[in-house]
Amino acid sequence: MTRQAVLDARRIVVKVGSSSLTTAAGGIDPERVRALVNTLATAHGSGVEVVLVSSGAIAAGLAPLNLKRRPRDLARQQAAASVGQGILVHRYTEEFARHDQVTGQVLLTLDDVTRRGHHRNAQRTFATLLEMGVVPIVNENDTVATSEIRFGDNDRLAALVAHLVRADLLVLLSDVDGLYDGPPTAPGSSLVTDVRGDADLDRVTVGKAGAAGVGTGGMTTKLEAARIATGAGIPVVLTGAPQAAAALAGEQVGTFFHATGKRRSARMLWLAHATSGKGSIVVDAGAVKALTERKASLLPAGITGVTGSFVDGDPVDLVGPDGRVIARGLVNYDAAELPALMGRSTRALAAELGASYEREVVHRDDLTLLSGN
Repeated sequence: MTRQAVLDARRIVVKVGSSSLTTAAGGIDPERVRALVNTLATAHGSGVEVVLVSSGAIAAGLAPLNLKRRPRDLARQQAAASVGQGILVHRYTEEFARHDQVTGQVLLTLDDVTRRGHHRNAQRTFATLLEMGVVPIVNENDTVATSEIRFGDNDRLAALVAHLVRADLLVLLSDVDGLYDGPPTAPGSSLVTDVRGDADLDRVTVGKAGAAGVGTGGMTTKLEAARIATGAGIPVVLTGAPQAAAALAGEQVGTFFHATGKRRSARMLWLAHATSGKGSIVVDAGAVKALTERKASLLPAGITGVTGSFVDGDPVDLVGPDGRVIARGLVNYDAAELPALMGRSTRALAAELGASYEREVVHRDDLTLLSGN
């Protein structure tokens, strides 16, 4: 049997990790890159739109800088990425050119996709590239990203890009051939062929990424990426890079994560999964009810406390009286402004301070409830 959802997909996002592109010594393996591109070019040539999210920039930069292993400090990681990104994209450009296909580089930081204007720009860029028949090659912009504005791993980036471009399928290529219910090399561990929801993961035990290799992701990050994508209506195939062609042909290789939710507003998905609060706004029980049950905006009257340092437009966590984070939203005030507004009605504030203060602290269109709400 074949996976019909895979065969029906007309726009796919494929993510490949560093460990699937590199040699044992850590450099980019030309043969692995060529094999991957051959598979993707075949799909693209058959009319499928392909977006490639590729790790490997830091790994590609190690040898030219005489580094034996992936640096631990951010500055040296950025230096390696700066050197390696050009090498990596040049390799992809050459390989796709063999198939008469054009590639385009798209480097993203977390800030690029959480700010409203930047988010729209990213959508337009992808839409235009795909309309022109280009294969976008996406990576995190490691050379300028700080520890505060990093995606953290390209698995999550790929899931968010899949939603951003309205993909029909996300394919996560790894150095293992799928999700196992225990360590893949342990006796008795078996491949999980289908995941239809969290209940299917109850018997699964996964470890975190190791620190010795060139990659940063592990099975935990892939499961998070799968949850993000499937929760937004996008099925996911997780398999090994050597099985990429079989996976795209709809064969039952690796693990297939069935879509569990419906497509959401792209900005809301970014807000929920690609941001962290720059601060917190504590709200009273009435505000919690208004936010969760009536899907209302947050007004100054419901605020009881403010922590952190943020400015107008930043993502902030909304915290209930019990200390539980209930939502995240883009705030319309600086942190320094809010203490004087807490507990007061917008009408009273407008009468005293002017019409500009008759606005929501977080508008409902810029707010997403977090898991469990």
